[in-house]
Amino acid sequence: MAAAARPGPEELALLEKLLGLPKGNKYGVQGERKVPVLQTNNGPGLTGLMTIAAHLVKQAKKDQLLGSTAEEKAVVQQWLEYRVTRVDGGSSKEDTRIILKDLNVHLEDKVYLAGNVFTLADILMYYGLHHVMVDLTVQEKEKYLNVSRWFNHIQHYPGVRQHLSNVIFIKNRLYTNAH
Repeated sequence: MAAAARPGPEELALLEKLLGLPKGNKYGVQGERKVPVLQTNNGPGLTGLMTIAAHLVKQAKKDQLLGSTAEEKAVVQQWLEYRVTRVDGGSSKEDTRIILKDLNVHLEDKVYLAGNVFTLADILMYYGLHHVMVDLTVQEKEKYLNVSRWFNHIQHYPGVRQHLSNVIFIKNRLYTNAH
């Protein structure tokens, strides 16, 4: 089985490294749903993947990853919410099919989730979908061509993939639909 980022502490450690932050944050999980928690030195801990991720982005002074304009910020937030509610919440094959279909339609005329700019939404959606993309057949990857194009682009973005396995996308067809 390919290496995958577990939602939560492992994923936040990948983000921390991508942002160039020094190691040392203490992450944990709480509750049945294993919601990520960041223990802070001053005050109460931060709870939730999106809250902690946004905190890390601000700590690294890379606020552009949260969007530049009001509209971009809203779109980034929308996709971060989608990631937590739909991608992390989905468990069945049907849930996965709907998620890939939604993303495929959205990415039809976009390079990144928030349009033409790389954001935190792309990073966390990539980490959230990595285990799904690893298991897709060549035919499934071709069915969700826009998602495949986006995913391949993000996995080659400097510093994003790290130790996660490289997902292979075949660019020329090796089969036909003829029987």
